Amino acid sequence: MTRNPGVPRLLRRLNDRSALELLISEGPLTRAELGERTGLSKVTAGQLLARLEERGLVQVAGERAGGRGPNAALYGVVPSSAHVAGLEVLPDSITVGVADITGRVVVEVVVDPAGGEDPVAAVNDAVRRACASARITLGQLRSFVIGTRGVVDPRTGDMRFSYDLPAWHSGVLASLRRSLGASVTIENDVNLVALAEHRHGAAAGRDDFVVMWAGVGQGLGVMLDGRLRRGTTGGAGEIGWLPVPGEPLPDDVGRPQSGSYQRLVGRKALTALARAHGLTDPSGLSLPSDGAAADGRVAGDPDADGRVAGGPASSVGLTSRAGSVAGLVEAAVAAGNTGFLDAVAARLAVAVAAVSVVLDPGLIVLAGDVGKAGGAELARRVEIAAARISPSRSTVAATGVTGNPVLRGALVAALEQAREQVFSDTV
Repeated sequence: MTRNPGVPRLLRRLNDRSALELLISEGPLTRAELGERTGLSKVTAGQLLARLEERGLVQVAGERAGGRGPNAALYGVVPSSAHVAGLEVLPDSITVGVADITGRVVVEVVVDPAGGEDPVAAVNDAVRRACASARITLGQLRSFVIGTRGVVDPRTGDMRFSYDLPAWHSGVLASLRRSLGASVTIENDVNLVALAEHRHGAAAGRDDFVVMWAGVGQGLGVMLDGRLRRGTTGGAGEIGWLPVPGEPLPDDVGRPQSGSYQRLVGRKALTALARAHGLTDPSGLSLPSDGAAADGRVAGDPDADGRVAGGPASSVGLTSRAGSVAGLVEAAVAAGNTGFLDAVAARLAVAVAAVSVVLDPGLIVLAGDVGKAGGAELARRVEIAAARISPSRSTVAATGVTGNPVLRGALVAALEQAREQVFSDTV
């Protein structure tokens, strides 16, 4: 009988990967506990741990007292065996988070991109500063995931276009890989938020759900069967262009954020709603008027013709809570202004209903600055409003991710890549 010499090696690799994932998810374990959870004998589990310890992936992390006899050694993954970097790139800042292989964030820094004319130089500078703060070398970073506003071509991994990051064009990814290494990925920001919600937030344990980002710009992150759905060209989730009855259709899709749904729920529209319901800005700033850019619109808010002031915004980001729609929504929740909240919910429900009848995801997570400000109260009202106009019912939940959701999603993706590399190369 001919034997396949690769089979024992493959089995060892699979067992090693399973053990490492278990040690990360459940914490330090004894040899006996590891054997019980993996189905391996004590002898095989001991050989596995010795092999991983020799490769610098596992170490004794303490002891567990038992009954009679010596205490049992606890084994855990060596945190410093690999590090990853997650980045959020905005027009005026680059945020870098560095995490060790266990997922613990060791440092987070914010760097001014100095105009952003050279994205490769700006990212390199930000990453090197983060490495210096974390006291690690660039070579210790096994993967980099960069979250940006705009559309990423799923075939090439490069930016197809971004309204407010014009320097992020085709070829940037290749340049970044030459300077940082092959493990660099660029991803749409709302897709990363979906990964964060799946791992840390309201969609934990769900393989089918949609993240609906509500802010200055609107976006969707779609996860079905446990996989992100980006579309053929990377344009899946551009919900701002959804046609809405009563709102004009764009006559030029080159005008950023001139889509019908964007007009319905953008900053100018919701500010007008707030004024109509007697709500004043909690910061004490005057609410924007109906004029042009001088009326206080933030970058990316379209005027009546779909033109933007100060450059366009994308799916993620309000400049600040003071003087923002998020601040107004937060004030409405605090004041119990149910009229304004119901009016906002009715508008957001248009997208929820459209997504529900097309995808039927079962769960829609309301995220973004507006979604976070409205919290469970706004989510509940959106769910009720959507049920009135859609036969497909979806639960609407408020975001459950704390901190920077784009950065957290970038670290989730980077850790998945790094663990695939490190944990699959143990034999």
